[in-house]
Amino acid sequence: PPSLVARGSPAHDRSARTGGAFDRPGCGGGAATARTFASTYAPCARGLGVDDARGGDRTTVDMSRDPPPPEGFDVVREGAARALQRANDVFYNKPQVVNRDLSLAMIREYQRVRAEEHANGTAKRNRRARGAACMTAKDDVLVGALTSEAEREALFRTAEEHGAIKDAEAAAAATTTDGDDATVEVAKEPLRGLTILEGMSATGLRALRYAQELDDVGCVVANDLDPKAAEAIERNKAYNMACSPHLEEKISKVIPHNQDVRMVCMTHEKMFDVVDLDPYGSPSTLLDGAVQTVKEGGLLLVTATDMAVLCGNNGEVAWAKYGSYPLRAKYCHEMAIRTLLGAIANAAIKHKRHIVPVLSLSIDFYIRVFVRVNTSPLQMKNTPTKLSYVFQCVGCDSHELQPVGRMVTKGNVTKYQPGAGPVVPQRCNDCGWHYNMGGPIWSDPIHDKQWVKNVLAEVEKNKEAYPGYNKIHALLTLANEELLDVPLHYDVHSMGGTLKVTPPNAWLFKSAIINAGYRVSSAHSNPLGVKTDAPAEALWDILRCWAKDHPPKTQPQPTPGEAILAKEPKLIANWTRVPNAQSKSQREGTPRFPVNPEENWGPKRRAGTAKGKNERVSKKARDEEYE
Repeated sequence: PPSLVARGSPAHDRSARTGGAFDRPGCGGGAATARTFASTYAPCARGLGVDDARGGDRTTVDMSRDPPPPEGFDVVREGAARALQRANDVFYNKPQVVNRDLSLAMIREYQRVRAEEHANGTAKRNRRARGAACMTAKDDVLVGALTSEAEREALFRTAEEHGAIKDAEAAAAATTTDGDDATVEVAKEPLRGLTILEGMSATGLRALRYAQELDDVGCVVANDLDPKAAEAIERNKAYNMACSPHLEEKISKVIPHNQDVRMVCMTHEKMFDVVDLDPYGSPSTLLDGAVQTVKEGGLLLVTATDMAVLCGNNGEVAWAKYGSYPLRAKYCHEMAIRTLLGAIANAAIKHKRHIVPVLSLSIDFYIRVFVRVNTSPLQMKNTPTKLSYVFQCVGCDSHELQPVGRMVTKGNVTKYQPGAGPVVPQRCNDCGWHYNMGGPIWSDPIHDKQWVKNVLAEVEKNKEAYPGYNKIHALLTLANEELLDVPLHYDVHSMGGTLKVTPPNAWLFKSAIINAGYRVSSAHSNPLGVKTDAPAEALWDILRCWAKDHPPKTQPQPTPGEAILAKEPKLIANWTRVPNAQSKSQREGTPRFPVNPEENWGPKRRAGTAKGKNERVSKKARDEEYE
């Protein structure tokens, strides 16, 4: 058999490919396959002395003596998991290690918060449609792993049976002897293990990492619509059991499943604590089902890789998918995040639910958001106040936000009304050009500062458990330093380009903003980004003062910059350097925007796509090749 492939080798960077005659995948299946595979490699698997990889210790697993893979397969190793690869039948992308590491860290923090809420009694019950309204079939292959016996009994009761139980409870309460000191203590149900849905699992590598590296996992449903992917998940589950027999109980929590993820979500209302959606492209068609299948206070993780659409290259497509018009501006990556959050919020509203973002990041070629989902008709009504339209001047960098809705309180009465506006005149006050209007986007905070701090501390404490440590540490550090209540950002180089002057360096520019009495921070989505609560007029005044000492180049025709510089500044810039203008990470020399470790560190070909220019390999040709 071929030798094992080490991390970082050329074979490690190939896209995942699967095949072979294994049992047909099904929910909960694969046990027989796993035993057969493990018995085949039993002589190799025994006595390997693999380091303990329990989530509590999170030590590195020794993979140097793994059993050899089947002939024709390569092995991808990441964290505590392995995945077998052959050809490009099943999608695998090495750069997404950052995505997977971040997800593990965030789920660990969610487990901590979840346990805390359960202990102090603030966790909400999961109220589901029951009886005839229940969309879960009685013979559903997942429901046994996702719910308790009592929950299943309640789920499938008819209305008459519910009525009879209520009458019996009322009668029992009426016959109970009343006493001044009589108290009835109801035992609190124990906290069940975490239920996780990975909607588009492909090789199953992420699901296998979840199962092996997290504590207190009830089950991980590794779902994929592609039958070849489902077979790959079975195969990789079996191989991981052969490699780590001491973790067999944990690995057995992975349940391969072959179905459309939308159907999985629609037929399992509020049954998953964590729902992870990482599609190839846009997640827009998956959001409606996803917000329904997450439990009360559950964690929804969503990735979007259609950045050309989200960044404004195809506005009409973005409107069709996300119900929002993005703008082509220097803040386009942050606007992409807020567009996706707005789409998730709008999907949740339809089911009387609302979202609370805890971390939202722009990473390389995609965006990743982590939100908690709760049911509350009152908070649902408040959602329009968290959405805004964006007015962007076409001549300069000035922009303003117009809230979609507002909350008006009179005495003890709160009403929700349309937003008051417009917030801008017909022409820009700074340069005289007109505005484009984009959105609506999510304009509330996109991070929870306490979550970010806790996750950053966890990552720093257990850096060996995260293969993509450098990148995720930088991202979390930047997110922790961002101003939460300032949507979007400015780019000082772009503003200097508008005025045709060489701009001041970031430290000097931020110092002038602080000296003018405003707050300022960097932006994680743009190395040159400046987030500040200063109005655009104040920023242009600072640059007008700069331009007096650094005259711009003469232009052959009128420009927006000339119109801006024609006005005298009302604010006189103070260029005294302020230490706090540099973030703590800058002062300490912490890497904030690390260079990608390899060339072509980006999206890979879709599964089934050959290396040639737009060349696709037919299913028949692939099958003939592998027979």
